[in-house]
Amino acid sequence: MLKEIRAIVRELEKNSRDILMILQNIHNEDNFKENLIVSEYCATSRALFEDVRKNYAKLADVVPKNQYYKYHDQWRFVTQKLCFLASLIIYLEIKVLLSKDTAAEMLGVSNDREDGFHLDLEDYLMGLLQLSAELSRFAVNSVTSGNYNRPIEIARFINDLSAGFRLLNLKNDSLRKRFDGLKYTVKKVEEVVYDLSIRGLKPSSAIEDTK
Repeated sequence: MLKEIRAIVRELEKNSRDILMILQNIHNEDNFKENLIVSEYCATSRALFEDVRKNYAKLADVVPKNQYYKYHDQWRFVTQKLCFLASLIIYLEIKVLLSKDTAAEMLGVSNDREDGFHLDLEDYLMGLLQLSAELSRFAVNSVTSGNYNRPIEIARFINDLSAGFRLLNLKNDSLRKRFDGLKYTVKKVEEVVYDLSIRGLKPSSAIEDTK
């Protein structure tokens, strides 16, 4: 059984690499138009999630319902990566945080632990924390390309994400360490916005919003 699980996980890892390769195009200087990002990169990535759902269905068939956590380490990291990629797509499309329900739906797994094979809460949260680092990079690259609105949108989003995580009682060491990294990400994006302000490049609408 373990050999079969690992073979399916390798397929999921390939799926995640393929999706990541497409979404990395958002950082190219020529590709900063919102309509291009959503219509091309997000749409193509969403289509690849069909293969993700098929592979999770195979995994759910192989793993006994009552042995999910016995084998969970086999797919933990790829699930976190895929939650990150799903959250990036949702952010790029509609500028909101990926819910756990939607994450489970995009991966093709249950959101309910009672169903056996499901989306683990900590895997979902780790995916969201990976998103913050990617958006920080996106904010910096957006300034380089002359898009001064996007870093401000990202700063608000990451601040809200950080506020939400502060409400949680994080018992997992890895989650706590990753959350510590989120604090530095918030600071980095705020510095980008501050730099726009002192250079007189912060859009007037954003200035009004921050008063």
